[in-house]
Amino acid sequence: MKHFLTLTHSRISLTMRNKIFLFFTLLMPLGMFFLFAGVFGKGEPRMVAYLLGPVISLTVMGSFWGLSANLVMYREQGILRRFRLAPLTAADMLASSLAANFILTVPTVVIEVLLARWVYHVTQFGNLFAVVLLVSVATISFASLGLVVASVTNSMQETQVICQIVWFALLFFSGATFPLPTLPKIVQGFALFLPATYLVAGLQKAMLLGAKTWDPALEILVLAVWAVLAFFISTQLFRWEPEEKVTRNAKLWAVATVLPFLILGVWESKYGKLPAQSKSIYQSAFSSGKTAPEAKPADQAPR
Repeated sequence: MKHFLTLTHSRISLTMRNKIFLFFTLLMPLGMFFLFAGVFGKGEPRMVAYLLGPVISLTVMGSFWGLSANLVMYREQGILRRFRLAPLTAADMLASSLAANFILTVPTVVIEVLLARWVYHVTQFGNLFAVVLLVSVATISFASLGLVVASVTNSMQETQVICQIVWFALLFFSGATFPLPTLPKIVQGFALFLPATYLVAGLQKAMLLGAKTWDPALEILVLAVWAVLAFFISTQLFRWEPEEKVTRNAKLWAVATVLPFLILGVWESKYGKLPAQSKSIYQSAFSSGKTAPEAKPADQAPR
């Protein structure tokens, strides 16, 4: 535990000196908050509350990018080799990375909620306990994804390519940027296999419907299982030396991290209610007290 706390403190100190990290962790999420709330939500409290779910999701999801890049950079520069001389295990190193990322990410989420309250007068945040659970589990889950990416890439260039592909899918196909009910039907079906979809849906369910703590239990459970699986695989694939190259079999192990959402996506496609529930929440948030408009997917919108 002493080694873990020392490593966590060291990671936080090093990160706070990185201006690029501060930009992507604090300034960019706040810029996205004002864009969503002020432009897309038009400052309406109910609409801002609806868009707060995607904004928080983007803040939480972004952690995987910086975490994976930092670990690969440390390995390429030989920094991890120095840590290897200490009485540390791969689990110690990776767990401290998760802890440091959690401590640095949560304050930004708190600031976003406070700004929604002070600037846009959002007074109802639903079940805050459920929101806290979702944010906590999701922060660890997406950070664990970053650990897996760092474990299967051999260079910074390869890391950036994989992160861009993953980030693109999470950003545009999950409801984090465009509301899920407005996306084409084929994209809505694909979204059911993405972890970000369940984070966005769970947050909106908790904040707008005032869901009981156990209502988003499915979202919390699958994100938690994903976090444990991703962390375990990353400890098995972790490399201290830049000369060590990941094998093809190791990359196949990394693919196993998609299993929880592959299973959940198949189940949701046949029996789930997520698309219908997302449509109901969308209509409720944007109706402004009037009859809710019909949310047409993009592929059915009039040309």
